[in-house]
Amino acid sequence: MANLRDLGLSEYEARAYRALLRTGPTTAKELSRASDVPMGRVYDVLNSLEQYNLVRSQAASRPKKYVAVEPDTALDRLLEDKHQELEEKARQYEGIVDELVDELDAAEPVQGQFWTAAVGPDETVDLLLERLSAADDHIVVVAGSSSVQFDLGEVGDLVVEELEGALNRGVDVMVLLSPEIVETLPPSVGERYLEHLADHPQFEVRTSQTVSGTFNLIDDTEVCIEVPNPLDPGETFAMIDLKDPEFATDVRDVFEPRWETADELRL
Repeated sequence: MANLRDLGLSEYEARAYRALLRTGPTTAKELSRASDVPMGRVYDVLNSLEQYNLVRSQAASRPKKYVAVEPDTALDRLLEDKHQELEEKARQYEGIVDELVDELDAAEPVQGQFWTAAVGPDETVDLLLERLSAADDHIVVVAGSSSVQFDLGEVGDLVVEELEGALNRGVDVMVLLSPEIVETLPPSVGERYLEHLADHPQFEVRTSQTVSGTFNLIDDTEVCIEVPNPLDPGETFAMIDLKDPEFATDVRDVFEPRWETADELRL
């Protein structure tokens, strides 16, 4: 059940405000009795409620009287205070993230081999987006068959967003597709990729008959390999992310001559 304490008031402040709504203009002493707020605390509580702009006082009267602001106005003011508080917290967290990014980026990267795998559509997409966002120098996308990256709807939009972010970081993006996958691309997919990315000087798409398999090569240090569903080769079953500079170099060596002989994509 909702409570005024959920909007930042203390128990005594909530009691005092509710009591003022019942009593109308009243003195601190009368309010203490009506709200069960101890007399030794009631003035501090009333001062706090005035700071929240939830009560008004009649200073000219003796003794001084207090009246509650209308509930709609009071709740709007409490909500606005919460909005400002959350915005300030968000700014603080953003500052912390900026500092930590610089600090953590300065650390020496861990060397050696490492691999991980994601199984299932959601996990596969999450891993793919994570690795694309980690690229610092270049991304190579190779798709020889149906690929999660060229899916319709939200997934494709998320991938385009990550590739745009990579381009904005100065990352080169090279996409090599088989004619088969180009033919299966609905016009909306081609438009989305080309309208958002094609004009960028660091983005290029080509096609080649020699493309097989579907993978991403990132910074010549890791390879994300899509694994097709054995029961439905048109769907992605899993993704393996292999961080191995030696293997990544071998993949690059195979990719380069195919890229050089590939044709520019025209949709």
